[in-house]
Amino acid sequence: MAEKQEKRGIFSWYFKTNLLARILIGLVLGAILGIILGFFPGSVKPFVDNSKFFGDLFIRLLKMIVVPVILFSLIAGAASIAPGRLGRVGIKIMIYYLLTSAFAVLIGLVFANILQPGAGFNIVGAAGIQGKAAAAPSIATILLNIVPTNPIDSLAKGDVLPIIFFAVVFGIALSYIKDASNKELAKAGATLVDVVNAGAESMYKLVSGIMQYAPIGVFVLIAQVFAQQGPKAIGPLLIVTLTVYIGLIVHTVGVYGGLLSVFRLGFFKFLKGANEAMITAFVTRSSSGTLPITLRCAEENLGAPRSIASFTLPLGATINMDGTAIYLGVCAMFIGNAIGQPLSFSQQLTVIITATLASIGTAGVPGAGAIMLLMVLESIGLKVTEGSAVAAAYAMILGIDALLDMGRTCINVTGDMAGTAIIAKTEKELDLAKWK
Repeated sequence: MAEKQEKRGIFSWYFKTNLLARILIGLVLGAILGIILGFFPGSVKPFVDNSKFFGDLFIRLLKMIVVPVILFSLIAGAASIAPGRLGRVGIKIMIYYLLTSAFAVLIGLVFANILQPGAGFNIVGAAGIQGKAAAAPSIATILLNIVPTNPIDSLAKGDVLPIIFFAVVFGIALSYIKDASNKELAKAGATLVDVVNAGAESMYKLVSGIMQYAPIGVFVLIAQVFAQQGPKAIGPLLIVTLTVYIGLIVHTVGVYGGLLSVFRLGFFKFLKGANEAMITAFVTRSSSGTLPITLRCAEENLGAPRSIASFTLPLGATINMDGTAIYLGVCAMFIGNAIGQPLSFSQQLTVIITATLASIGTAGVPGAGAIMLLMVLESIGLKVTEGSAVAAAYAMILGIDALLDMGRTCINVTGDMAGTAIIAKTEKELDLAKWK
């Protein structure tokens, strides 16, 4: 009886402990074990062989949910845009969100090209070269292949860009159907929206469940990396973190600060009014969870009217993920460099397109960006398969994902508030007294 209680206590501790803390513990312990094993070369291969199942299981669980997460979350995100609001304000904020996301991933790639995270690391996996892309397609081919000839076939094959395109246009069509004048048609549309939303929420729950296994998966995969690579794996991770945060700062000052200046709104006044939401987002790592505070800051501190803020901010929490876009660009470059295959120009262009579109469906919850990274990697031919070098590099990113997630969530929320203030100013509804 006492034994059962003890076991129950161990499991209780595991599930009640903060997931971030458990992943970090898994990362640190895995790194320590890997370094120790590195001093005994004869033990490395037996360890890798015997622990392979637990690392591969984690990778398979993640791959299992990539396509359904893309499909449901993107359709739900696109369907949430009510046609009645797709007027002047809706078009303006959509252009703002998509353009800033494109700039974000471009900034991430620029600094990744300058700092070259992962260059010379030459990570190895049981599959060695496995996961490397075939000959890069032309830009015209990339753009044409975005439109699927058979969406079902794309879903079955896991072709990411066509899935994204289909999900977005289907979601927009669905938003019109649910608001149709025909009552029966509108009812059917609303029912389908409910089904899609339920599917998206189910996927988020599934992601949360899978992430409970993440500490174990990270522990095993990181231990394998450090056993095979040694302490030299620490430096590349520090460069990745530095590159992401440089990109986040430059995007905040250059893009948001620049746009606010264009519309004659003070950048420092903006930061003062938005800082509470920014700090909350940094700590909670959740755009959606920060939304009540974001709304209050936008209305009370920045002078945005409720009629605009109540539309742009919830929409931004769903589709505006500039910080995530920067993260995706940098991490894709790191993984390409780490496996000895720097991304070509066409691959980087694909990353820009995929990351920009993916931002529409990235859930505003902790860790969602790591799932989207899988999608981006798939789009450029870097398959995260069990035992591959790509999987090992991805595991390294996952180990520090929480640290990166704090910064990118903060920027996501910052971009939402900046966009809301700018749109309100263009509509002449911004309380300028708040900016004096």
